[in-house]
Amino acid sequence: MKVSLVFLSVLALMFVSSLWADTCVDCHQKVTPNIVTDWQLSKHSQNDVACSTCHGDAHQTMEDFAKAEIPTPSTCETCHETQVQQFSKGKHALAWVAMKAMPTIHHQPMELIEGQKGCGGCHKIGLKSEEEIKKLKEAGAGFGLASCDACHTRHTFSVKEARQPQACQTCHMGFDHPQWEMYSSSKHGVRFLLKQNGILPENTPAPTCQTCHMQAGNHEVRTAWGFLAVRLPLPEDEQWKQDQITILQALGVLDPEGNPTARLDAVKAADIARLTQEDFDRERNKMIKTCNQCHSKNFAEEQLKRGDQIIRQVDRLLAEAIRIVAGLYKDGILEKPANYAYPFPDLLTFHDAPTPIEQRLFVMHLKHRMRAFQGVFHANPDYALWYGWSEMVRDLSEIKYMAEELRSKHAAK
Repeated sequence: MKVSLVFLSVLALMFVSSLWADTCVDCHQKVTPNIVTDWQLSKHSQNDVACSTCHGDAHQTMEDFAKAEIPTPSTCETCHETQVQQFSKGKHALAWVAMKAMPTIHHQPMELIEGQKGCGGCHKIGLKSEEEIKKLKEAGAGFGLASCDACHTRHTFSVKEARQPQACQTCHMGFDHPQWEMYSSSKHGVRFLLKQNGILPENTPAPTCQTCHMQAGNHEVRTAWGFLAVRLPLPEDEQWKQDQITILQALGVLDPEGNPTARLDAVKAADIARLTQEDFDRERNKMIKTCNQCHSKNFAEEQLKRGDQIIRQVDRLLAEAIRIVAGLYKDGILEKPANYAYPFPDLLTFHDAPTPIEQRLFVMHLKHRMRAFQGVFHANPDYALWYGWSEMVRDLSEIKYMAEELRSKHAAK
């Protein structure tokens, strides 16, 4: 009975919406003709999902355009309940929360953040509270609230488009997450490009981002190691364990004694790390199952383990660099910023780090360490070696040199 009522309600809404469609199209073909073209190309148009279905019917004239409703995921959920529920449990839904949780995010120009011309331009895919939406609208940034249109570009909202790896390219590229560059130049990406261009047959196996990260179309989109490649429980290897503790201390989630801090709650809320063995194994097993479609299981397991071991290698380099900078704080040679809660460099301050040696550490962590382990997992040896591990070796050399210079100058005072 409940399903029937919902179905009838949707049908009624679609009927009323279709009455408004002609009126909207007549006007908007003159005002925003390409929006109309996109909608006409869409499945929405073919199924009588008209403008008012998503935007309401309060806006009827040129003067009252502000009354048009801006869709949110709740709007899409009316028809796409399964996809929105999956999305809501995944990491993309937490993108806005993760960005806002960064300790110095509010030091950056708001045009780049809430104005969505920097970090916010991609992190807008994340869900926002009603209060946040209200504030964004009041600040004049009432767009970019729908989330779904980050991949299903409005107003076509094409499933076919969202299934292409290029749908991920806009956000997953660049400084700290060059997944597009790594994937597109990997054997996986090259085969798919040849398939797109018709050089390889249509039924050629060629994985996309969605093949590996959205198995069976699941919109959760998670990875075993998460964004920062830190996890719990800590490794059994004692050296790696100590290195990961150092990194977690520099991320501010462990205090000097190795106890959890309040920032760990923010990490949990943003779901940027796997914090139990069960969570890690669940995501790892999903990936092995996906790889097993083209590769033997033991091959897939071995390749992923090599990625784990690259993380161990780069953690060794990063932890040494962190301890060098922490030693400069301890000896009074480098002034520890007042907003750092603990006697460690804060890796989450990003470009707000105040000195060249701290900036070099930030680049080592967020740019080169990312490239090293992500390069392995994206089957791109050049990124893993030359843009990742090799750059970290150079970073550490520079940090050691700068530290010695600072110590010499301090001793000469």
